[in-house]
Amino acid sequence: MNKTELIDAIAEKSGLSKKASEDALKATLEAITEAVKKDDKVVLVGFGTFYAKERKAREGRNPATGKKIKIKASKSPAFKAGKSFKDQLN
Repeated sequence: MNKTELIDAIAEKSGLSKKASEDALKATLEAITEAVKKDDKVVLVGFGTFYAKERKAREGRNPATGKKIKIKASKSPAFKAGKSFKDQLN
């Protein structure tokens, strides 16, 4: 399912127009992104948790040359599925 299909599904299930559904989805994603950027967790009970994961600085290798390189510390977005969501898949 891509973004357009998701907007269509939201509109169908909620009774909102496609434009309102698109605005709601955009606002939701922006709110989640902003919270995670501030190192806050976004917990949607039963669905899952969005959070930023710290990656320590480490040594790696350039796959083309095999030469050692230093990789800086960074943050990456992460998602942990909630129990209810996991249970629905099985």
